[in-house]
Amino acid sequence: MSRSPNARLQVKVKWLAAAVVLLCIAACGRSKLVSNAPCDNSLTREIPARPNGAPDGKQFGRQIEGLSDDERELLIRGELLTGNIPDFLRRFVPVRFSAAQPDGHVAQIVVCAAPDYLAIGSDRDFLLMPMRLETALAMAVRFDLTLPTPKMVDGIYAQAAVHLAPRPLPAGDAMRSTEYYRHHSDLIRAQRLALGAVPGGLTAGDKKDLVLTNRLWGNLDRVAIYGWHLSDNSPIQPLSTVHDWRYADYSHGVRLISTRVWVDGVPRLIFDVLQDRQLSAALSHEGDIPDMVQLIRVLSADPHTAVATLTPDSQN
Repeated sequence: MSRSPNARLQVKVKWLAAAVVLLCIAACGRSKLVSNAPCDNSLTREIPARPNGAPDGKQFGRQIEGLSDDERELLIRGELLTGNIPDFLRRFVPVRFSAAQPDGHVAQIVVCAAPDYLAIGSDRDFLLMPMRLETALAMAVRFDLTLPTPKMVDGIYAQAAVHLAPRPLPAGDAMRSTEYYRHHSDLIRAQRLALGAVPGGLTAGDKKDLVLTNRLWGNLDRVAIYGWHLSDNSPIQPLSTVHDWRYADYSHGVRLISTRVWVDGVPRLIFDVLQDRQLSAALSHEGDIPDMVQLIRVLSADPHTAVATLTPDSQN
C-alpha cells in the first residue's frame, strides 16, 4: 500500500533529524577528542605571554655581555619569568614510551616535551640559554613543568624529527662565558638553516640536558647532566654529577617537560608515574624515583640551607 505525500514527508523529516543527530554526535566526539588530545596548548598556559618590547636573542646577548655569572643568571631568570620565550617552545610535542606490566599488558605512555631547549627571544631571533639548575627548576616549578630523566632524553633523541650533530667548542674557562653561549647558539642556528629545519619540530643533539635522577639525593649540591647524542644514539655525556649546583656552560640545555602525562590515554602526574614501580621503568633507567617533588623543591633553592627541611626518609 502506497503512502500519502504527507506520510512520505514525515519519513524524510525523521531520517533527516536522525542524520543531524548522528552528525552532532560525531562532531561532539571529535571536539572532545581534540580538546583532550595530549600536548595541547593548555600545558604551557602558566607561561606569561611574551611582553611587547621584550629583547630578542641578539639584544639579550648584548645585555649580558661582560656581566658576572651571578648578574647574568639574575637577568636570565627575569626574562624567563616574564615570558620572554619564543612561541614555538610553548607548543609541546608527544614522545611515546611503553611499559610491560606483570599481567602481560604493555602500557602506552605519552610524555609532552618542548620541541627544543629553552631560549630567550622571539621565533625569528632567539638565544638558546644555558643556566644553572636552580634557575631552571625555579622557572619550571613556576610554570608547572619539570625536567627530563636520562631515559626521557634518550627517547626524545630517538623520536626527534630533527637531529643536529653536537658542536663542541674548545674546553677551558671560556666555556662559561657569554661569548661561548652566543657563539654556540649561532652554530646551532646555522645547522638548522642548512637542514631547512623550521623551529617547532622535535629537535635533539644540539645540547646536553639538565636531568633529574635519584643520584641527586646523594649530591644535593651538584647538577646532573646527560646527553648530547651522536648519530648512533650514544650520548657524549654519560650521566654526571661532577659539577657544582651553580655550574653552567655553553653545552647545557634545559628541555621542559609537562607534569601531565598520559598512561593508556588517561592523564596522570609524571611524578606519580615515576614512583610507580610498574610504570617507572618506561621513563627511568633507575626504576622508580620517589619523592621527586621534594627533590625539586630542595634543588630549586640553596641546597646548603634547604637540606635541613628534608624528611628522615628522604635523607636515607
